[in-house]
Amino acid sequence: MLSTSKLLAPALLALAALFSGCASDTVFVKRYEMQGLQESVASQQGDLTHLKVTGDRHYEELRELQTDATQRIIATIQQQVEPPKCPPIPKPRTCENDESRDTGTSDRVKGKLVVGEVEKAFLVGPNFIYDARIDSGAETSSMDARNVQRFERDGQEWVRFDIPVPGKDDTFETLERKVVRNVRIIQANEEDYERRAVVELQFRIGDHEQKAEFTLTDRGHLTYSLLIGRNILRDVMLIDVGKEYGTELPRSVRTSAIGSN
Repeated sequence: MLSTSKLLAPALLALAALFSGCASDTVFVKRYEMQGLQESVASQQGDLTHLKVTGDRHYEELRELQTDATQRIIATIQQQVEPPKCPPIPKPRTCENDESRDTGTSDRVKGKLVVGEVEKAFLVGPNFIYDARIDSGAETSSMDARNVQRFERDGQEWVRFDIPVPGKDDTFETLERKVVRNVRIIQANEEDYERRAVVELQFRIGDHEQKAEFTLTDRGHLTYSLLIGRNILRDVMLIDVGKEYGTELPRSVRTSAIGSN
């Protein structure tokens, strides 16, 4: 028994030594692996920190670029697009009275004034209204004139004459006009002739107003002081035979003029 114990003791010691060596190697391997892991984690944390810093920097750069681009776009739009403006406030419409719209009453055919054999005519200047005879047989229009006197003004021939005031017997108004030409009127005996002055007078019939030539002659023995001839009718008026007073002067003219209404 003693011999066997003595033989087993060295073997047991050898096994103990063997097992003790393995344990030491195992502890050594675990420490080595733990240190490597810690270094790897630290390296990864460093990489993550670097990536975060880089990402933050790139984000700030992109945000600045986007803000700058947005501001440029807004500035361009403001330059090209006018700001909205409120439309102007419309002026209130004013009602016109009948007198402001009254320009006279006249019938027209193809632009020509239709007149009867007698019409009311307004003579501008003295502002008289005459009953005018419309006569297509007369070449030149004529005006009743008395006391015709010729004189010179600024080297030109003028004439002074009296015209009857409508509605007032033996009442006359004196006018002065420049002579535009003279006409020769042959008398019945064909030896003597009368030299008559022609002047320009402005008149109105209905809604038509113009300046035309009138021969100055004594029409005291005639019914109408004013005669409208072909020099006015031509291309302007048409005569409706058998009709009288086919036109009407504006109310403003009728109320302010001297003569029959």
